[in-house]
Formats: sequence, structure tokens, C-alpha cells
Amino acid sequence: MNTDEVKSLDSKYLFQNYGRQNLCFERGEAEFLYDLDGKKYIDLVAGIAVNALGYAHPDLVNAICEQSRKLMHVSNLYLVKEQALAAEALASVCPDPISKTLFVNSGAEANEAALKLAVKHTNRSRIITAKNSFHGRTAASLSATGQPKYQNGFTPLLSHAFEYIEYGNVEELKKTVNSETAAVLMEPIQGEGGVIPAGKEFFKAARDICDDYGALFIVDEVQTGMGRTGKWFGFENYDVVPDIFTLAKALGGGFPIGACVTSPEIAETLKPGMHGTTFGGNPMGCTLVKTVIDVMKRDKLVERSSDAGSKWMADLKKASSSEVRGFGMMLGMVIEDGRGLQAAALERNILVNVCGGGVVRLIPPLITSDESLSSFTKVVEDFF
Repeated sequence: MNTDEVKSLDSKYLFQNYGRQNLCFERGEAEFLYDLDGKKYIDLVAGIAVNALGYAHPDLVNAICEQSRKLMHVSNLYLVKEQALAAEALASVCPDPISKTLFVNSGAEANEAALKLAVKHTNRSRIITAKNSFHGRTAASLSATGQPKYQNGFTPLLSHAFEYIEYGNVEELKKTVNSETAAVLMEPIQGEGGVIPAGKEFFKAARDICDDYGALFIVDEVQTGMGRTGKWFGFENYDVVPDIFTLAKALGGGFPIGACVTSPEIAETLKPGMHGTTFGGNPMGCTLVKTVIDVMKRDKLVERSSDAGSKWMADLKKASSSEVRGFGMMLGMVIEDGRGLQAAALERNILVNVCGGGVVRLIPPLITSDESLSSFTKVVEDFF
């Protein structure tokens, strides 16, 4: 089957709700993708920050094969060994007192769970998020998303419990939080919004203000978590610990799974029957969570993200004389012609992403070689 044949079937049988590029891939290995004709691409998108270990990582492949022979799904009506082991592995990289996990299926579900948990725990009705944020497309997570373009047409489903402030504005946050605030929900770096870091001052202020009013500080780590920013979690770049944080994307190394993570005290809020999911925490997904964490520890991929990302940022700044922002392996190039640079990269079989109105977002697998990173830097040099 060729790309045109796939495109025809796509048009005939699938919802046309994605603006797809005219590319179709057969397989992947490490940081490389191969299309239906066998052409090789360097992938600096990683399934939108999902494939942190790249493609066909032998540890993940082995874990999938072994677990699929034993048990892929069992109900949460029973104890799930793989779920307990994955939660233990995740707790091993979390700061105190964070040690309790609820596994779900996606980032949006993780944020939904976090919001329900905060409202139930505080018995309050208001949530504060940021303009230009992105937290998902389910009802509550879409309501939390501070971008009208995603909300337009879905108003009947949106909650009116949310207030939006300017991202990074400490004074506005101080004026908005009050005794009715259940939680403040923020991303450490606005990913879809254009790779915009919050800044240490803002995150520390958010932590202090939540403490002052008894509100919970929730951090959306769906895109920034699992080593992406050169730390296990993005909030660690700001020297704060939230009350709750959410994970997905890289958590399963390519398999769909998400998590809502919090302290034992807050986790006690949800009693049996208050919240649940059929597929969340299934044995296959949880086996891969543990595998991802074990590989990241063994191969020092968090440190790799920090060191290689810092060098790459410096090289890109030198090559373009442009603003390059972010941390670790989550970088955004702020240039006038982001789409043009994306096209120039594609001409050399390099995949990059454009978000936030034209920012070139670079979110490669954490195992990406220096040679592949330098290949894109050369594109940048020639482009400018």
C-alpha cells in the first residue's frame, strides 16, 4: 500500500478532524521513522513528546511481548500486581510527600481526575488556570484550557468554574485566588501555547498563594514530565513541590496511559466508588510505565536530556541568532517563518513541529544522538 492509497481510505472512512501532513510511516527505530517507501527521517517530534525512548526500544518490545503472553487487561475490581509495581517505581522518583498514584488512560483523563480530586478535597468551587494553556479536550479539561479556539462550538459542555489569568503574572494571580479557590492548575512550560516557561518566581508565588488560602496547587506535567525538561518533572526546575501533578505522553513510552499523582493525605479523599476507569492501570500499560522508569534510571536519560538539551539550545541560538526557550529536550525556536523552517527541515528528511502561532517546537526522543541533533542545527544554519 502506498501513501496515496492510505490517504484515500483516510478520506473515505475517518473523521477529518486532523490537519495531517502527506506522510505515512511503516516503522521506527531509535529516533528514526521510515515511510511506506522506506525513506528514513529523523524524528524530532516523538509523537508529540510521547516516544521518549524512541521507536522499537528493545526493553519496551520485550516487556510488551512478555506481558501480552500473560495478561493485558483485568478489572480494577481486583488487585493488579503490575499496577502496584508501577506506582512503586513512580513514587521512587517523586519528591516527598508525593507517593500515591491513580492510573488512567490519557493526559486529559489525568487532569479530569486531578480537578475532581481538588474540588472534593477542598469542598470549593473555583479553579484558576492560565490564558494560552492547554489541558485536554474532555469537558473539564477543555474548560480548563485557556484558548478559546479549542472551546468554540462546545460552550454547552463547558464548566463555568474556571477563571483565567495571564500566564506568569504574579500580581494577577494574587488578586484572583480567594477563599473559594479549590486549586490553581498550571503547566511548567506551556507546550501547545508555544513552549513558554512559567518562570521560577511565578511558580514559587503560586505555591505560596495556594498555601495562604488553603487551595491546592496542581501541575500539568503531561508534556513536561518524565525527563523531558532535564528533570524528572518540570516543576523541579522551579524548586517547588505541587499538591497534585498529572502525567501521560512519555509515561508509557508510546502506550496510552496517564496518571494523577499526589500525597497520601490528599489521595484519601477519593473513596471506593467516587472515581474510576475501566482500562486505567491495566497490566500492559503499567508494565511499560515501570519499564520506562527503569530504563531512564539505568541509562541516565534525565541527565542526558539536561546536558544534550543545554548544548543543543546554545548551538541553535548561535546558528539562528533567535530566541530559543525551554529546558532540556523541550525547546521552542521563536522565528518569523516557523513554517518555512519546518519545510526546510522536511526537505532533508527531518521532522519538526510548529505550535503556538509559529514557534518551532523541538521535542525529540531523549535517546536522540548528537549527530541527529546536529543535523537539524545545520538546517537552521543554512536557513538563516
